[in-house]
Amino acid sequence: MVKKLMFFLFLMTPVCLGCWSGPAEPPVDVVTDGVETAVQEITLDGPITDRDAEISGMAWYGDHLILLPQYPDYQRSDSVIFAIPKAEIEAYLGGDDTAIEPIAIPFENSGLGDRMDGFEGYESIAFLEDTAYLTIEVSGGGMKGFVVRGSIAPDLSQFTIVGPRMTEIEQPVTLGNRSDEALLIAEDQIVTFYESNGEAVNESPVAHLFSTDLNIAGTVPFPHIPYRITDVTELDENGRFWAINYNFPNDRAIQEEDSLIAQYEEGATHQNSEGVERLVEFQYSEDGVTRIEQPPIQLQLLSDELRNWEGIVRLDDLGFLIVTDKFPETILAFVPIGE
Repeated sequence: MVKKLMFFLFLMTPVCLGCWSGPAEPPVDVVTDGVETAVQEITLDGPITDRDAEISGMAWYGDHLILLPQYPDYQRSDSVIFAIPKAEIEAYLGGDDTAIEPIAIPFENSGLGDRMDGFEGYESIAFLEDTAYLTIEVSGGGMKGFVVRGSIAPDLSQFTIVGPRMTEIEQPVTLGNRSDEALLIAEDQIVTFYESNGEAVNESPVAHLFSTDLNIAGTVPFPHIPYRITDVTELDENGRFWAINYNFPNDRAIQEEDSLIAQYEEGATHQNSEGVERLVEFQYSEDGVTRIEQPPIQLQLLSDELRNWEGIVRLDDLGFLIVTDKFPETILAFVPIGE
């Protein structure tokens, strides 16, 4: 009943998906200390259900949700990224349980991955009109991150990496399988976020800034946050955004204390697991990024396995859509907010 009521209110509210502007006033606290939120899975169909699709980022392009595979050529024959019309997501959340098969968009990168030593795939994506900005992870000669541009055809007939220009992102520390895994656009700047920002592993975390033509534009401070930041939403009109904060306890390369546990109460399933699946809200300004002082949204954990959430977008004022990579499989889900 709650879900149907939420969706009815959603349909009665004028929205502009491609120009989300957030709440009209600064938001009040939307989560309660110690409370966990159960996610609602959205059933998918077609090639995206292959766990090798390994979705690594999401973003809205107009009224389509774009899902970025870490390796768009995972099918070996055709390189693709995926799109889902917002209307199909609305219908599913409104009670139509028909599985959604995303649109496959041909992806052209002119062999970019083959030319990069230790290419580890695409990690994040955001759109500024028809131009996309993406981050890339590379392990050859040590971990590196790059930011590149792409373009999408308005009719979704093609997605193309605009080469050969790319800009290397200075890595604050050297950690295996770590780079800038999240990206957003703040007016006329591209902002990227390093994956590991805990006090034990990253002494002075920063967000990296780039112009829209990929020139380096400096850095701004970022707060110490334990574990991994795997993706972020777009900014709202108050300069706020949300990030996925995830911990896989078998990752023995990085051992960190959870400063948020010390400050806020753990939910029931988190108390029984070393894993962490949660969403944390931040404030962005030209002076830097700060964490909003409120409890994170803790996602109710499964009893037998963790979900490696790698992509997040807002769904208007209802909540978020989140997506996993290949662990444990491709999962697209809705996270309600403010119930």
